[in-house]
Amino acid sequence: MAAPLFHIGGLSAAATPIIYGGGHVVLTRFFVPDQVLEFIEKYKITAMFGIPIMFLLMSMSDKFASADMSSIEAMIAGGAPCPVPLIEKYQEKGVVFAQGYGLTETAPGVSALPEEDVFRKRGSAGKPCFHVDIRIFDENDEELPRGEMGEIVVRGPNVFKEYWNMPEETAQALRGGWFHTGDMGRFDEEGYLYIVDRKKDMIISGGENIYPAEVEDCIHAHPAVADVGVIGMRDVKWREAPLALVVVAPGSELTEGEVIEFCRSRLAGFKTPRKVIFVDELPRTPTGKILKKELRARYVAGGDSSPVERNELGG
Repeated sequence: MAAPLFHIGGLSAAATPIIYGGGHVVLTRFFVPDQVLEFIEKYKITAMFGIPIMFLLMSMSDKFASADMSSIEAMIAGGAPCPVPLIEKYQEKGVVFAQGYGLTETAPGVSALPEEDVFRKRGSAGKPCFHVDIRIFDENDEELPRGEMGEIVVRGPNVFKEYWNMPEETAQALRGGWFHTGDMGRFDEEGYLYIVDRKKDMIISGGENIYPAEVEDCIHAHPAVADVGVIGMRDVKWREAPLALVVVAPGSELTEGEVIEFCRSRLAGFKTPRKVIFVDELPRTPTGKILKKELRARYVAGGDSSPVERNELGG
């Protein structure tokens, strides 16, 4: 258990069920990638819950290639969309890597990917948990058919009652009897849920919707990339365009042109980053989510700390 216990994912999606089932929990005071890999071997760990950045940092460790993970029955990622290339990196070591989806407001489970589907449906958050109903709504709160993108809404006895002393926010979030998660997703033809991105992080370029997670997933596949965050920057012609903040893997070299060309060969033209900025690290919350608001303030708002010229952003 290396995820923070103040986070519902660490406490209620990992530690508590293991204790309830009579298992042993190995607690680490802090998340240290090398130590986690060492503990997996030492204690013959069978399961681990983590957020994507944890699994990413573990995969970047010098010990990853030789680490013995044969005891692992399942690694479960939650808290944020997990890049498919990262999932595949663990699967190459024979590790079953499953995703789930949940929120603090849903205490916490919404969906889970069955073990038998982890390879066939990698990248999916699975199917609804017991007692949970999931729908995909459009901006008018009308249900969308399978395959179409919209906001994920949830209903069930696990959904919270209210935000403490926030009646207006509660009414907005629970309108129509459905909890509006603020996450965008879709169901495939078999009813498997795919999380796309946060609604507020969506980029609108020339009337086309761009979900940063899709662009990030593409860039993550480049072997010289350690981490990436994508936000919208101002564009005079298209209103917004993707801006990629890239952390280069240790010992690797990468140019802006190489990143753009890599994306252009795999994504539609309007989804390809217009600009790439190389950074040492990305700001994250204690639970591992990239602080997109901070990135926008630093690189798009034109603050003193921004290395981006205002005329390049249409300012």
